[in-house]
Amino acid sequence: MDGIDRALAGLDGLDQLEVVDHVARFDIAHAALTDALTSIDKV
Repeated sequence: MDGIDRALAGLDGLDQLEVVDHVARFDIAHAALTDALTSIDKV
């Protein structure tokens, strides 16, 4: 769950950023969540 928590924490403060900067944050969170979910298959 640490990977998921870290991914979601990356979205903190999103409301303080310009909308144009949201895409990069969402891309990073998406990649981190994908990695976390993929690792479940390796358990």
